[in-house]
Amino acid sequence: MSASQLPFSRIAADGASTPIDRAIAEETPIAIECNGIGYAVLMATPADLPDLAYGFALAERLIDRADDVLDVDEHATDAGIVLRITLAERVAMRIVDRVRHRVSESACGLCGIENLEQALRPLPRVEPADIDDTAIFAALALLDQHQPLHHATGAVHAAAACTADGEPWLVREDVGRHNAFEKLIGAMLRAGADWDRGFALLTSRCSYELVEKAVLAGCPLLATISAPTTLAIARAAQAGLALRVLARRDAVLAPR
Repeated sequence: MSASQLPFSRIAADGASTPIDRAIAEETPIAIECNGIGYAVLMATPADLPDLAYGFALAERLIDRADDVLDVDEHATDAGIVLRITLAERVAMRIVDRVRHRVSESACGLCGIENLEQALRPLPRVEPADIDDTAIFAALALLDQHQPLHHATGAVHAAAACTADGEPWLVREDVGRHNAFEKLIGAMLRAGADWDRGFALLTSRCSYELVEKAVLAGCPLLATISAPTTLAIARAAQAGLALRVLARRDAVLAPR
């Protein structure tokens, strides 16, 4: 588990102080290199990094399919981890094209993009799926059982792939909500798994970047525990992605 036990003083309302140890989520700089070119630096939980590599590359539109990634290598340094991704020749020029539009790196993938066209590139249409909302509530009730790192630390997000009847069958956790979703997408890509009329459930707000990651991964419905942004709703509508937001055990919101 990517957590460390650290000492704290627990201070009660009456001023009493008690020494305790608590699990704290690890957060590590991850430098991503694509074909030897420095591409981005993310702050992430140092687990499931090959999944992150595949999901990140798909979200950045550097790859279209799993076999566009030839190799992923993790190299630990004193400052963090270098994640070296080797991409196939047929997509190699995409790296140069994207790097040209980036003047800095960030987890969200937006900072440094030089123009609005690059920030809001056209999205493909999502194949719709008739998913019963009872599945969302079933997934919400079960998700807690699939978040071991969150239980230990209380400090990480989860992204879950759920079946059509709401069973979470694959979950990834990370300190970053984008990283958690990219790890989930990457794990599915590596396994050759598809959504099979299921959906994604995220323990985060619904930002436009997460909408775009869902669309590029072919996910038919994205459910998030927190609220959406206006841009997220607009981008989802453009791509035909169904949204369920502010998903709680007693109600969810569906944009009309």
